[in-house]
Amino acid sequence: ELFRSDTKLESGSGWPSFHTVRPGAVETSTDARHGMTRTEVHCAKCGGHLGHLFSDGPEPTGLRYCINGVALEFVPDGETKA
Repeated sequence: ELFRSDTKLESGSGWPSFHTVRPGAVETSTDARHGMTRTEVHCAKCGGHLGHLFSDGPEPTGLRYCINGVALEFVPDGETKA
C-alpha cells in the first residue's frame, strides 16, 4: 500500500496526486533528466518508478506526490488486492 484515498488531492495536473505517503512505502532520488532537476519517487520494495515529488502541495505536508496512474491499483478500504 502506497497511499490512502483520504490523502488524494486534485492538483489540476491530470496525474493522481497525494499529499502523504504510507510510511516506508516509497523512496526518492534525484532525477536530473530532461533539462531539469526533480525528485523521483520509486517503490521501496521493487525500485520501480512511480512519479515525482513536488513541494507545492497542500497542508498538512506541503508535498505533492504526482504519481503515474498506470503504477497504481485502487483498492477500496476493507478489500484486499486480488
